[in-house]
Amino acid sequence: MDIAIHASFLPHTDPDASLAFYRDMLGFEVRDDVGYDGMRWITVGPAGQPSTSLVLQPPAADPGVTPDERRTITEMIVKGTYAGVVLSTADVDALFGRLKAGGAEIVQEPTDQPYGVRDCAVRDPAGNHIRISEIR
Repeated sequence: MDIAIHASFLPHTDPDASLAFYRDMLGFEVRDDVGYDGMRWITVGPAGQPSTSLVLQPPAADPGVTPDERRTITEMIVKGTYAGVVLSTADVDALFGRLKAGGAEIVQEPTDQPYGVRDCAVRDPAGNHIRISEIR
């Protein structure tokens, strides 16, 4: 069986700020930008990898989510405890430098981990935890 991850979802709290982070700071391509009923879904992905995407979505857009649940979800997003993704790059230090210069919220500078990975961590404008590992 041939199976791959096509898309993963991350919440956004400000679609324009998220677009600037993923497109301008990380260099992702914008694949789709769809608005509906005052909400916006933005699909982005790494250049040259058209079959792998992140869908940046409004938090708790499901009509079955209660106002109390929506508040809790938003609080968790802002704290960085709701969602996250691990990305990879050939040069984590260079990418980290670009993110830092662009004003990204730094969680961890590039570090050689005891389990053999060199990585760093930032938060996107919504607060999602983004870890970036170096491919060796």
